[in-house]
Amino acid sequence: MAFKKLNPHLLERLTALAIEKPTSLQKKSIPVIKSGANVYCYGPKESGKTTALILTTLQKLQCKADGNAPRAVVVVENKEKVLELYDKFFEYTKYTDMRLYASYKELHIDIQKSEIFEGIDVLITTPTTLHKLFLLNGVSTSQLKICSIDDGDFLIQKSDYIAMVTVSQSIRKCQYVLYAEKLSPKLERFEDFFMERAQYVSE
Repeated sequence: MAFKKLNPHLLERLTALAIEKPTSLQKKSIPVIKSGANVYCYGPKESGKTTALILTTLQKLQCKADGNAPRAVVVVENKEKVLELYDKFFEYTKYTDMRLYASYKELHIDIQKSEIFEGIDVLITTPTTLHKLFLLNGVSTSQLKICSIDDGDFLIQKSDYIAMVTVSQSIRKCQYVLYAEKLSPKLERFEDFFMERAQYVSE
């Protein structure tokens, strides 16, 4: 079964990337995420979680630039993951006017603030860097529609966990999607903070 009901640009990119049909996890998760619910999406490596994240994020933003403040935030573990995911997103956005931004602690915070201020659509960052940007008024969440966490198993680490919870308290209502290999009780406790009435999808 081919991908259904996705933006025509995304369908074109999937064809160009020789991705013909969704994985089992993508088939289950994409419609649920598109519905706007908060979602825990978990499955093993190579089950298609990152591609599902990219497709649903860009679908939510209609594959086009709009406004100046980020409309999507994607949270990952570290600089390496930020840059890796930036490249994967770019495969789907390079023929659009969408603006991606890679944010990590090794990049001076004042540089990040000024570059984000110029206008972005998707902010790819880490929990602690996002928290720092919030503390310094370096990013607006006024237009935020979706916040996704890729390979969220790392959030069991105390500093990242606390930063994510703290950040969520500064974000007005938006959709949250957490992707992980497996769910731990600590990750499930996010329901007490920002994953209210979350749906669970697994392979």
